[in-house]
Amino acid sequence: MFLKLSPALVAVVCALAPLSAAHAAPANEPIQPIKPTPVANPAAVELGKMLFFDPRLSKSGFISCNSCHNLSMGGSDNLKSSIGHGWQKGPINAPTVLNARFNLAQFWDGRAADLKAQAGGPIANPGEMAYSHELAVSTLRTVPGYRGAFRKAFGSDEVNIERITQAIASFEETLVTPDSRFDKWLKGDRKALSADELAGYKLFKESGCVACHNGPAVGGNSYQKMGVVEAYKASSPAEGRIGVTGQDADRFNFKVPTLRNVELTYPYFHDGAADTLAEAVDTMGRVQLGRKFSREENARIVAFLKTLTGRQPSFPMPILPPSADATPRPRPFE
Repeated sequence: MFLKLSPALVAVVCALAPLSAAHAAPANEPIQPIKPTPVANPAAVELGKMLFFDPRLSKSGFISCNSCHNLSMGGSDNLKSSIGHGWQKGPINAPTVLNARFNLAQFWDGRAADLKAQAGGPIANPGEMAYSHELAVSTLRTVPGYRGAFRKAFGSDEVNIERITQAIASFEETLVTPDSRFDKWLKGDRKALSADELAGYKLFKESGCVACHNGPAVGGNSYQKMGVVEAYKASSPAEGRIGVTGQDADRFNFKVPTLRNVELTYPYFHDGAADTLAEAVDTMGRVQLGRKFSREENARIVAFLKTLTGRQPSFPMPILPPSADATPRPRPFE
């Protein structure tokens, strides 16, 4: 049986059809929804969580992975450059750890192939946690509670740097942020975005931003030169990929950052020079696209970018195993 519509009702439906289509998510978008990470080894994830928050992996006993990649602050620290051992300031802005599993490599210059390789870097970096892999291993071996955690995760209680970094990477793999409003729109929720946010996304695509910021993480999958159309005057000495490849063509080439949760991860760029999203959009328009966005255009793109904030990682804070002795550690940042 078919429902017969009056001519007047048919006219109304036809008039509303273009509006509905405009708010529907078209196929083949350059950005894909984030999906939760399947967990193959829950015990390794739990161990990695403890290690991620444990300051005993640092020389001072006061700096943990979470110090610079704070999970309550979008996986970053909201500083222009992080503060390491002895109050040393790093040369570069700390990128977010959230959704880092989608990166083609880790660090701004891509010197670590994956999260496991990245996890060991800060521990031994004299300007960050300022310990060594050997000391980190020997410290954890003295903590009785860790022996059982390593046994659950890896089948034996042996503690070594390979297992430490693997466990941290296993935890970081789970730090994804699905269910943003933009993801909901991509999945067909036509009410998830406002007209201004949709206009911002359209402008984001038409202006060429998606050439670099695409895929599930809206970035993180390519290296690009900072300052394509107009030279960028960086406030950081970091020169990007040239430090890895030795090729002059890679000077000032950096890994494109993810734009997921970008409203939470200020300040922006490898040198942390842009304090606000509006400033970042203006700079990117000029130096990368050769375009000066109007105030209205800028506001619409910023409105779109804020729809990329997803569900933040949520879990009980780990209870760290107590040390076997009360051997005093150096004073904070000594």
